[in-house]
Amino acid sequence: MPNPKSLLISSLLVFLLVSCADEPVPKPRGYFRLTFPEKQYRLLDTIYPFTFEYPVYGTIVKERNRDGEGEWISVAFPKYKAKIHLSYKDISNNLNQLTEDARTLAYKHTYKADAIDEMVFDNPEKNVYGILYDIRGNSASSIQFYLTDSSRHYIRGALYFRCEPNKDSLAPAVDFFTKDVIHLIETLRWK
Repeated sequence: MPNPKSLLISSLLVFLLVSCADEPVPKPRGYFRLTFPEKQYRLLDTIYPFTFEYPVYGTIVKERNRDGEGEWISVAFPKYKAKIHLSYKDISNNLNQLTEDARTLAYKHTYKADAIDEMVFDNPEKNVYGILYDIRGNSASSIQFYLTDSSRHYIRGALYFRCEPNKDSLAPAVDFFTKDVIHLIETLRWK
């Protein structure tokens, strides 16, 4: 028969060894640290019926126009897999339809968005009016906007990243490029 004292000591020793082990904890998921260039802008003044300033670290790309109306261009940021898509159309008694289309396209992201905030842009001196939609959450597009002079010109724009939406990992890039979109909006002029 085992000695009760040695049985107690053995049991205590086994209990201490088993109870002191830390549970394995998975490492938290980390994201790549993005470094962004200093903000500098250049003027886009070409054949288009508008001008605006865009970042020097972006390039202008003429896009294939899928609907055959107006002009489509993008400000591309290949290093960040980002693009600001812009589509221009002449207004011909269809301003209400164009602005409603822009609102509908922005609010199609509602099922993935945490919130959608609207920021109104009103510049009577330059005859530029519009709305920016700040779409927060895991939506495909974080920023959408339209600008118009209410009589002849209309531009719709959207910021897209060529990757799976993840609000946590994209947040620094979205914040950085949102400032560029706002600068584009504030410097837009009609010809």
